[in-house]
Amino acid sequence: MQSNERSVSVWESTHPQRQTTPLTGDAEADVCVIGAGIAGMTTAYLLAAAGKRVIVLEKDAIGAGETGQTTAHLSSALDDYFHVLEKVHGEDGARLAFASHQAAIEQIGAIAAAEGIDCDYERVDGYYFLDPDKTRDFLEKERDAARRAGADAEMVERIPGVPFDSGPALRFPRLGQFHILKYLNGLADAIERRGGRIHTGTHVMEVEGGERTRVSGEGFSVTAGAAVVCTNPPIHDRFRPHTKQAPYRSYVVASRIPAGSVARGLYWDTREAYHYIRVQPVEGDPSHEWLIVGGEDHKQAHEDDERQSYAPLEAWTREHFPAAQTFDFRWSGMVMEPADYMAFIGRDPGKRENVYVGTGDSGHGMTHGTITGMLIRDLILGTPNEWESLYDPSRIRISTDSVMEFVEENLDVASEMLRLAPTGGDVDGPVQIPAGSGAILQRGLSKVACYRDPSGAVHEMSALCTHLGCVVRWNTEETSWDCPCHGSRFGPTGEVLTGPAIGPLKKLDEVKS
Repeated sequence: MQSNERSVSVWESTHPQRQTTPLTGDAEADVCVIGAGIAGMTTAYLLAAAGKRVIVLEKDAIGAGETGQTTAHLSSALDDYFHVLEKVHGEDGARLAFASHQAAIEQIGAIAAAEGIDCDYERVDGYYFLDPDKTRDFLEKERDAARRAGADAEMVERIPGVPFDSGPALRFPRLGQFHILKYLNGLADAIERRGGRIHTGTHVMEVEGGERTRVSGEGFSVTAGAAVVCTNPPIHDRFRPHTKQAPYRSYVVASRIPAGSVARGLYWDTREAYHYIRVQPVEGDPSHEWLIVGGEDHKQAHEDDERQSYAPLEAWTREHFPAAQTFDFRWSGMVMEPADYMAFIGRDPGKRENVYVGTGDSGHGMTHGTITGMLIRDLILGTPNEWESLYDPSRIRISTDSVMEFVEENLDVASEMLRLAPTGGDVDGPVQIPAGSGAILQRGLSKVACYRDPSGAVHEMSALCTHLGCVVRWNTEETSWDCPCHGSRFGPTGEVLTGPAIGPLKKLDEVKS
């Protein structure tokens, strides 16, 4: 991988994200959806199938955001654990959490079947297995809570079909997996067959609520009966959603292994920064499969060198899966972690009339994104849905676990704000920055994001995130400037990659080294 290129996922390697024409001028629709990841595309598909005129607006390409960086697990076994969800949301909340995620798995399968989408959709079992710091009692406690929530969880003495001795494990049946970009391309075709419009390369700058909502950017606007913000971190509200969730970076490696050497399934250990594993067919090579392993999560922009996170992930993979000795792909993605572990899906918490939001994937982006489409469809159509309260973006649920999570994350944001003080930079000057890399400079009282491109030209920008002013940090692996506070990410020369920031980093004078 060249130093000026971001990492590429297994999905992108064979199915580049689809581009359509940008929107220009004024348009009208029943519903305008902002974001063409799984949440936005599912919402658009389900509303188009219900007869609504739908327009989807996407800054980049279909699936080019965090959806394209997924490992595409489809799970109703939630990684924050049912015994924890019971404490925060009660037994009824845990039951609704399981039911909604299981319904999302079924919904993806039903859409794929109805629309003839060949996306490698497959039903598989999932297994939790113990890391060295936990005992069998942990699995038994989780089994009992999972059963109270409605899952058919059972203990097994060893996971079948894996090349390591897992010890006791907790089995969850009827989970799933698929190829996300094949699925999104199929959704796009289905939306357009129903008269929906998808415009990529269209950067939304403002979302206004009202009896008729208005979504706009440079050179375009859409007036609609409803607007749905599905941009991962929401771009339309500077404060409300962001104080209740935090951005984490998760890492993934993929190794080509002999087909059948690892049983199809979803696997997780019980570490805090847990590992998650699955296999996927290799396009055009039936004798091999991809072993896809993720983990080593940390708070975004809190590591000095993102590449260091891959070494322990690769070592763990080799130890547990001897067939994986070389790695063809490695990539990372951003996970939004809500303080109370459930996504925020529903009516805009800022009370903007006819505006809806879906955010807070909590490590289950594929199912939470599908739940977004199902729940927001029902809210717009006026259909009762028992999931509404659980996912209400305005909710405040008090428990020891959720309060501590909320306090810790917001104290961390406060500490990041203190980096505005003139405490020095990463290097003394541009000459110390390797070509194709970036670093923070201290210049008087200002923090400067300095990037030296592969030709040696120096690009200088304000290092303050245009969302709320946190100091960004250079991500070596993804060649991006990442905000540690609320999830914004910028390209090497300051262009917005991921919200909630809308505007680019402010450019300073460009000089030659």
